[in-house]
Amino acid sequence: MKYRHTLPQLNGTQMITDGGLETYLVFHDGIDLPHFAAFKALESEAGIRAMDTYMTRFAKLAVDEQRGFIMDTPTWRASARWGGEMWMTQNNLREIHREAIATLTKLRAGYETASSPFVINGVIGPQDDGYSPAAMLSAEAAELYHSVQVRWFAEFGADMISALTMTYVDEALGITRAAKAAGMPVAISFTLETDGQLPSGEALKAAIEAIDTATDGYPAYYMINCAHPDHFAEILNGKWTRRIMGIRANASRMSHAELDAAETLDDGDPDELGTLYGALSVLLPNLTVIGGCCGTDHRHVGAMCKATRAA
Repeated sequence: MKYRHTLPQLNGTQMITDGGLETYLVFHDGIDLPHFAAFKALESEAGIRAMDTYMTRFAKLAVDEQRGFIMDTPTWRASARWGGEMWMTQNNLREIHREAIATLTKLRAGYETASSPFVINGVIGPQDDGYSPAAMLSAEAAELYHSVQVRWFAEFGADMISALTMTYVDEALGITRAAKAAGMPVAISFTLETDGQLPSGEALKAAIEAIDTATDGYPAYYMINCAHPDHFAEILNGKWTRRIMGIRANASRMSHAELDAAETLDDGDPDELGTLYGALSVLLPNLTVIGGCCGTDHRHVGAMCKATRAA
């Protein structure tokens, strides 16, 4: 099935994503990921098996829960700057995108059902650090930089694009413009600090409104990822929150600085995190996409499904 222009989550279908792929591969499977680049796992047989097991587990969970599955490509770090840090050429990176989408196409063919639609989601990450960028791009520079990945996703058949862990408005705006130029649906996901603000100090409400104003509301929806619900639940009030359709929270209550320095995994309490998602589903009337970020896995997402269903 193809969903590029009729994404099921926009029509009210409840969807899951996966969890914290990178933290799972590093801490559970013992796979080294330079620069937290998940696609590097695909360079070994052990990494390929680990990623296949990980994604298949979520595919089965989606079918069991009769929810759709938004399947992420492992390309959060597969842009030019980060590829260059790992001595990869543009052709290398292009092939990673092609193979990622081909693999997810096979996964969809094996598990998708009428009640569990599967969406291929091309993931774009920040050009700089995902917690505390040393330099910020203008919207124009961000559009130029990220348009390469956007074009690859369009070329190889992704249904949509998600910009994850965005730390400031201009980069998210540039990605939105690149997606609009390519005719690709895009979800913009911001990360938040413990005070509920973007790492740049910008307010989430202001960030969403700025991008909507500059692009005539082009993003299909907005998300929050890589923050614990306790860090942002209190800011979720007002009509503007209707634009938030997805949450991918961390398992840990640690700050970004603490997570960056952590040598062991804090995977929190899956059931407690699920309960917090139940409360978020009451605050966010259009919440149709739930999943996890750092420290989470299928246990957490399963608990989220149970709690949001009850709520």
